[in-house]
Amino acid sequence: MSSKAASGARRYRGRFAPSPTGPLHFGSLVAAVGSYLQARSLGGDWLVRMEDLDTPRNAPGAADSILRDLEHFGLQWDEAVVYQSDRLGLYADALNRLRRKGLVYDCGCSRRDLEEGVYPGSCRWGVAEGREARSIRVLTNDQLISLDDQVQGIFAQSLESTFGDFVVLRADRIFAYHLAVTIDDALQSMSEIVRGADLLDSTPRQIHLQRCLGLLTPAYAHLPVAVNAGGQKLSKQTFARPVGDRRPAEVLFEVLEFLGQEPALEMRGASKDDVLAWGVENWRLSAVPRRNKIPYRLKAPF
Repeated sequence: MSSKAASGARRYRGRFAPSPTGPLHFGSLVAAVGSYLQARSLGGDWLVRMEDLDTPRNAPGAADSILRDLEHFGLQWDEAVVYQSDRLGLYADALNRLRRKGLVYDCGCSRRDLEEGVYPGSCRWGVAEGREARSIRVLTNDQLISLDDQVQGIFAQSLESTFGDFVVLRADRIFAYHLAVTIDDALQSMSEIVRGADLLDSTPRQIHLQRCLGLLTPAYAHLPVAVNAGGQKLSKQTFARPVGDRRPAEVLFEVLEFLGQEPALEMRGASKDDVLAWGVENWRLSAVPRRNKIPYRLKAPF
């Protein structure tokens, strides 16, 4: 299904949803620019959402730093920035809806109990005697959930055999990522989700929650992930260097190359606005590679 078909008669709406765990690096900029160009090339809206629910991982000042960096690269969003930490009541309402439908249950298992990785359903029929409820899990089944990703192609999972019943409210009482992002994408009327391929594995769980809650399923496009020389995804944990103090036009040129867009060489000396305008005018999601085989290295000088 194409992006245009996915949006139907309604206006296209896309988003960039970073977690404020550190400054913007090249890998996260790829997701931002890719989602931005897809939205703008289709005449749609582009939103920014801060996924700041995991408070122990949030870095002080990171959210504001990310927003400044997006502006540094000329990426302007169309509506007020949404912060997940302001939307806890919405997630609680969704969890209550799942509870009323009999689709979730309390779980008393700890991580130590789950060394195999796939949850065996130990608490499906009640928390074992002598244990206390710690988290809340959603029921899964052996139905194959399949999606036709616009970059990665067909992807399918049986949740029951891959993950088992997964957590929607953590033991530390933080709403799980899968529940929060599902609710946010629905309430913000996202028509398509453009993000990194490291999240492709998460998508069937979110589709499962959409079906449980009677929500529409958007189109998906998972972009290749930028890796370092060791093959590791660029992230705070792998000491990815921030890009906020680099020349924006040259970095944007590198992002376009990374995404398979083949910008004209003369664009290297253009302004960031001209590079973005070229990107919007010439954007082809079909040209984006499934994966990046070459480790990312800094090219543009600081």
